[in-house]
Amino acid sequence: MTVLHGASVVLRPAVGEDIPALAAIRATPEVRARWSGGEAPTDLEADIAEDLGDPATRCLTVEHRQRIIGMIQWYAEEEPDYRHAGIDLFLDPAVHGKGLGTDAVRTLARHLFDVHGHHRLVIDPAADNAAAIRCYRKAGFRPVGIMRQYERGADGTWHDGLLMDLLATDLVR
Repeated sequence: MTVLHGASVVLRPAVGEDIPALAAIRATPEVRARWSGGEAPTDLEADIAEDLGDPATRCLTVEHRQRIIGMIQWYAEEEPDYRHAGIDLFLDPAVHGKGLGTDAVRTLARHLFDVHGHHRLVIDPAADNAAAIRCYRKAGFRPVGIMRQYERGADGTWHDGLLMDLLATDLVR
């Protein structure tokens, strides 16, 4: 996969050397609450290494000003009658609220629409993750509906998710 350039971010294929920086971001309380992973930082490194090795998931390191600030990943459903792609991302809390998440999502969405020929993308933030939902709305994603008790949280209880989608014609370029 090629390197993608947004207005402020660069998305490049994630490599093994990125794992310690990505694990450090995943270990922050804000990110850990949404991307739980293992019990210790070494488990987070193993979890990220597993993601990087999964052929069904494409992991891209997000850089801003030549510094790793997070990861965005995508997968594709290739069944012709249901073809679409899904996106997920995490960013360092130090850069939250600066529009970098929206830039990363828009950049990847353009690539998935223009190069891979997808017509629809999905993303599924926690229903109570207002900041993520705002970010995705700015890129053009629309709420589809609540997925009740969609994911288990760090506290062991089930939490709702919000399914959002984006059609190629809705992308805010």
